[in-house]
Amino acid sequence: MRILLAPMEGLLDHSLRDTLTRVGGVDRCVSEFIRITDQLLPARVFTRVVPELLHGGRTAAGVPVRPQLLGSDPACLADNAARLAELRPPGIDLNFGCPAPTVNRHRGGAVLLDEPGLVHAIVSAVRRAVPAGVEVSAKMRLGNADEARMLDCARAIADAGAGELVVHARTKLHGYRAPAYWERIAEIRATVAVPVVANGEVWTVADAQRCLQASGCDALMLGRGMVADPGLALAIRGAAVPAWADLLPLLAHFWHRIASHVAPRHRAGRLKQWLNLLRRRHPQAQAAFDAVRITNDPVQVGLRLFGGPALLDAAD
Repeated sequence: MRILLAPMEGLLDHSLRDTLTRVGGVDRCVSEFIRITDQLLPARVFTRVVPELLHGGRTAAGVPVRPQLLGSDPACLADNAARLAELRPPGIDLNFGCPAPTVNRHRGGAVLLDEPGLVHAIVSAVRRAVPAGVEVSAKMRLGNADEARMLDCARAIADAGAGELVVHARTKLHGYRAPAYWERIAEIRATVAVPVVANGEVWTVADAQRCLQASGCDALMLGRGMVADPGLALAIRGAAVPAWADLLPLLAHFWHRIASHVAPRHRAGRLKQWLNLLRRRHPQAQAAFDAVRITNDPVQVGLRLFGGPALLDAAD
């Protein structure tokens, strides 16, 4: 079974990718999207979002990272994909799933699922623009407002030359509300001849088992579930999972990583964002969250969590 780590704008950036892949169990990551509008981006834009491109396209743990492009202009996407391919990424992914209103208003993400012809044109243009050895994949939802064009879009992506399709089992209108409609992924699998990866609402091993059964897939993409439980990929594989005490060095590593590229006033927010999700799986994360909840001062955060007993006392 393959397990992929999802792209999550505003949450799962290169610092958290680096941290989570150190735990183990993940076969590949997809980056948060790189927005393509009407210009050819310089290489530094790609490496800023995906610094792993400067290190063979892999995290420090050796997990490949596939950059994701988002846009609606086939020619401009193709030009940028060709430039991105010069950096030798482990494939290029295309975003047809983002539900963010700002993105959708600018004709990007899930709103494109109303236009299967355009979806086909984008994938086809990118596939032609990059060398044959660079795999092109795509991620889609079940639709925009409804599922009426679900199969048309899946066929458009596969017929245009994508080598893999990730399906988030909700429409844009569903957002991130439970449930995810995993059984609909089975219909897509029966329609296309490319590998299909199931995504959406997998928080536990039981969720993963139900998702695989309902979708018929043998591959999963984990998002918020993996952020809330860094050992989830290992647990799904039946391997030993880290205890809270094992995660403490990872929290410190993440804090060190974000200090290198996040403005001081935003660092505490990034750490609290992760701790907030960790509370779903690890009760001990509540004490850590409470210790920094009312401060955004990075010095105080460092002292309270990594220079004092607040976090260590809550360990297993």
